[in-house]
Amino acid sequence: MDQSISTKIRWELPKEEFFTKGQYSRSHTWELDSGNIIQASTSPHIVPIPYSNPEFIDPEEAFLCSLASCHMLFFLSFAAKKKMEVLQYLDAPEGILTKNSEHQIAFTEILLQPKIITKEEVSKERLEKLHQLAHQNCFIANSLKSKIQIQIKG
Repeated sequence: MDQSISTKIRWELPKEEFFTKGQYSRSHTWELDSGNIIQASTSPHIVPIPYSNPEFIDPEEAFLCSLASCHMLFFLSFAAKKKMEVLQYLDAPEGILTKNSEHQIAFTEILLQPKIITKEEVSKERLEKLHQLAHQNCFIANSLKSKIQIQIKG
């Protein structure tokens, strides 16, 4: 199944800002194939305000959300096929940014913390099997070098 995925990223130097001095806004937009536009910026943890915008999504947050969403969507698909009625799925993914073995800053560890609420009681073993299956099939997880852990919340 070969498929090409594309988006558009747009940034423009605001007037009165100094690019070569590093004094410029990192705010930009992501244009999705649906036509939706998302306001994005660098994290204020990396580039200080006013050159970043904490109200906009940053690439690190988007990365964690993308991984968690991919995992969740596969989990829900497999649960539906197994006739497990899921009423709610919550997650609070966390990532550790630090130097990897190549001495580059990277997400070296990611923790998914899904909490599943089902109509009927489901054993922890059954949930673990479905999460393992979701993890093995998640396109984004399969694209990463990072260690990914799944810690199922009660």
